[in-house]
Amino acid sequence: MEAEKETTTPPPIIDQLRDYAETRIKLAKYQAIEGGTSIAAGLIADVAVFISMVLAFMFASFTLAFLLGSLFGATWIGFGCVAAIYLIIALVVKAYKQKMEKPIVNAIIGKIFKN
Repeated sequence: MEAEKETTTPPPIIDQLRDYAETRIKLAKYQAIEGGTSIAAGLIADVAVFISMVLAFMFASFTLAFLLGSLFGATWIGFGCVAAIYLIIALVVKAYKQKMEKPIVNAIIGKIFKN
């Protein structure tokens, strides 16, 4: 009868290992949730900042174009000057594209895997 009792109840080490495994699984789930929500929150904040910066840049461009237009006496000249400035910026960025890609990629990877 005593031998039967011993075989029906698992040893305490088995229970501890089972509890440990369950705890590790819960911890992994919580860490995955934390990482996902952290990335999502950072992405939402970055999108909001990006939209704000685009709007500010756009209105600053209009302001500069109207200012230059009033200085030169014709609105179209002001907008043409602003367009020429953007064309020069685009050409410079295109010329240095290879040098600019690596730091941007590193920054994005660092943001995703921040420790």
